[in-house]
Amino acid sequence: MSVEPWASPQDQAAAKQAHSPHDSPSQDQETFPDKVCVDSFWHEVETIQQGSGDTDLGCSRRDSRHSEEGEQEEQWLADAGLSTLISEDGEDVDKALLLSTLTKTQALAVQRRLDSYTLSRRKRNKQPPRDVRDIFSSPIAQTLLPEAENTEDLTQHSMASVAKTPLSAMTLEHHRGAPKEEFLITDIAYCEQAVIFIKQAKFPQNNSQHRKEDGTLPRVVCPKCRLGVTRIQDLSHADMKKVRQLALIDMTALCDLLEVEVKRHKIGKRKIPESTLFGVPLATLLENDQKQKPNATIPLFLQALLSFLEKKGVDSEGILRVPGSQSRIKLLQQNLESNFYSGHFNWDEVSPNDAAALLKKFIRDLPDPLLTAEYLNTFSAVRDITELRQKLHMLNLLVLLLPEPNRNTLKALLEFLSKVVSRENRNRMNLWAVATIMAPNLFLHKAVPSRLTDGAEKGQAEKAADVMRLLVRYQDLLWTIPNFLVSQVRRLNENSNRRYQFYDRRFKNLLKKIQPESREKPEKNKSELRRTVKIQVGDLVSGSMDFQLGVNTRTSDLLEHFQRQFLRSPANGKGKMRRNGSVSCPDCALYEVGGNIGEHCLDLDTHLMDLYNSNPGGEWVIKRKPNGGRGV
Repeated sequence: MSVEPWASPQDQAAAKQAHSPHDSPSQDQETFPDKVCVDSFWHEVETIQQGSGDTDLGCSRRDSRHSEEGEQEEQWLADAGLSTLISEDGEDVDKALLLSTLTKTQALAVQRRLDSYTLSRRKRNKQPPRDVRDIFSSPIAQTLLPEAENTEDLTQHSMASVAKTPLSAMTLEHHRGAPKEEFLITDIAYCEQAVIFIKQAKFPQNNSQHRKEDGTLPRVVCPKCRLGVTRIQDLSHADMKKVRQLALIDMTALCDLLEVEVKRHKIGKRKIPESTLFGVPLATLLENDQKQKPNATIPLFLQALLSFLEKKGVDSEGILRVPGSQSRIKLLQQNLESNFYSGHFNWDEVSPNDAAALLKKFIRDLPDPLLTAEYLNTFSAVRDITELRQKLHMLNLLVLLLPEPNRNTLKALLEFLSKVVSRENRNRMNLWAVATIMAPNLFLHKAVPSRLTDGAEKGQAEKAADVMRLLVRYQDLLWTIPNFLVSQVRRLNENSNRRYQFYDRRFKNLLKKIQPESREKPEKNKSELRRTVKIQVGDLVSGSMDFQLGVNTRTSDLLEHFQRQFLRSPANGKGKMRRNGSVSCPDCALYEVGGNIGEHCLDLDTHLMDLYNSNPGGEWVIKRKPNGGRGV
């Protein structure tokens, strides 16, 4: 994206002075979709219906069904990492670990699912699980969770802190006029922010729309905290699993507050066509491609198709909207199936409009929706949320919940669509037009019932396109991990690391007598500190270095010191000489490893003293970033 969505307070102030309606990006100057866009929307719907062989997109029960009573709650608890709550085998400590990190509103969402599950079990005359309150009141849990008693106080403190932030301070200003930019706060759980918004909405002066009447989107800024921004690819797989569990809980709590219905669907087993590209499950396609290219993050065919469209299609007038030739598309698909992997397919013979049609067909033909059967309808339901920030909160959590192949593929698609919008002057496709065309291809799927086509045509087209354009416009923000989730993962890891000391208090007291000073405490009061940083940069250099930390020392300062000390000469071919004589090694990054995190690639603006105070037991390692394919 052309606009950096994370900014320091100084950067934000400068941006406000520089920003004016006259120099806004073209995609901010759009109005609601015109008749051509709406007609194109319903043409896409008709194409999808014809391709599915059934004009009724509410699919048959053999393809998709709602879970049986109680089954949804059981699956939800498993996905949220809380299956031990309904298991007779789990220890109290196991059950309390994840619960210990939850806010009050998140815990209430868990309790509602447990209550619903218990009720369904009683109807089936089965023994109900233990109440979550029993787990919190157990002796081990009380020792493990000293903060549990003050959960409500902590929540109120967190909510009070939000009231002092620009997030709520902007409310009255928004009432006076349409905002030039909005702030997205990620330090406080999204569901707790929703509690505040709901309370504020009860007052007439605060009950206002934050979006301009003509449908334009404001610039949304996410203020950087001192620990920097954490992007999805920055955390280890183990920590990302915990992020997804916590994101599911927060999203569910948010849906409860906003009265958004979340119905998850199961897709029955279907016969997979004998094909190498189209109609193949995304994970299977990627797994096969990674045998040829281990670092691939999206299917190789999709990567080649998007590359071709970026070179030949983004300047083509009406790209994505103008249909290709159906006969040529059919022949192209057959040719690709036979010759793509052999390298004998000639892209020079493909027209941009046919390639764009192939892109949409590839997405539609996936056996499971790109947005997954579990969350497709929740993505669609975002269109019924009125508050822009809450829409972005919901989309951010949903993106985190997607499986990695789906998430990377969606990001690659959105990056391409953003490039199409950036060439609007040549291709006549603004953000509304692109969103209106692509919305049916993402939100309609033959395997999942949908209400997208219900009701007034123009209204449904606008709502669906609105969600699509939010994904395109704010993708950089949506592909980050909110600070509150990173903090919850840290607390979860800390509790997990010290869980076994609670099994025998006598053993714990004995250890204290033997090693009274064994636990290193963070030196929070020191204004300066020396840290040893490990260096693991392949054949280039290895070892360690000492580095002096100050209050405002950032990751970028440490990396610059590393480059000056170890990469003075560019003769090794690993670095690039700058004009001032220093050497840049752009593929090196500083990682935080161990302590209360698995592995965390640090943002260049991370304040290292704050990081040390947050995780004094972690090591710092400089190493190369992994080389990935296209996408995240």
